[in-house]
Amino acid sequence: MSRTMRAIGQDGFGGPEVLKVVEVERPVPGVAEVLVRVHAAGVNPTDTWHRGSGGLGGEVVRLGWDLSGVVEAVGIGVTTLAPGDEVFGMPRHPLPAGAYAQYVTSPARHLVRKPAALGHVEAAALPLAAMTAWQALVDTADVRPGQRVLIHAAAGGVGHLAVQIAKARGAHVIGTARAAKHAFLRGLGADELVDYTAVDFETALAPVDVVLDTIGGEYGPRSLRVLRPGGLLVSLASPAEARLAEVARPLGVRAGFMAVEADQAGLREVAALVVAGLLRPEVAAVFPLERADEAHRLSETRGTTGKIVLSVAG
Repeated sequence: MSRTMRAIGQDGFGGPEVLKVVEVERPVPGVAEVLVRVHAAGVNPTDTWHRGSGGLGGEVVRLGWDLSGVVEAVGIGVTTLAPGDEVFGMPRHPLPAGAYAQYVTSPARHLVRKPAALGHVEAAALPLAAMTAWQALVDTADVRPGQRVLIHAAAGGVGHLAVQIAKARGAHVIGTARAAKHAFLRGLGADELVDYTAVDFETALAPVDVVLDTIGGEYGPRSLRVLRPGGLLVSLASPAEARLAEVARPLGVRAGFMAVEADQAGLREVAALVVAGLLRPEVAAVFPLERADEAHRLSETRGTTGKIVLSVAG
């Protein structure tokens, strides 16, 4: 095996044009880690944020967290995975993982076996977005049967998976999306849809129990007004949305910002939903690794239905 590999790097912050293919040293798995040959890597808004400004850390990092691939080697102490296992996950998040590469090392317990029903491209579309939706709706909001759940940008990368997870929990699912995307969302199980370009969701909806806000800005304060007393808004937009907690309190509702984190138990639950036929990712576009800049340009339009994926290996 070569001691080097192809990866996407950048010398500084900027637009998609700063991304370039580089030849770097192939990593070696440490204690309790595995080396994964990456077949596909998901593209997420956090990737474009880190590319442009370095995220919260303000440092240039190797991009990519979502991955699907095959275990190539295992480090000392790994007992749960073996070479040849097909796996997927979002290793190390929120720390850098560097999944835009031919090989990645990961803590063994940040990965799970890939469901056989999914190819690598589909599997790479799942981890970060599905875990964000799971941790928001299940771990944070504890969505229960019969509750009314409003999901903003319901056709987006996180949104379309959140629709399915909320439906699997027995919720009445409401989504905001352009009218052209309503048929797609009904096919995923959405019960009620609002075309945000035509009507004001605040006046169009009866009160809801939970709001999942992937947009931020004015959507947070506006969404507080559609919550039932005691209801909860979970924002995924930015850490600045934590301020909503103070705005929500006088209204008799709750709100806050949630950051996703690596969690093998939750990832297993996501995989189980896939196996049960209750969750499937929509892949909006696939680009080869060397066209990561084009993938980022498309991602920044914020208009895709589903996820963008980089194909790394056959």
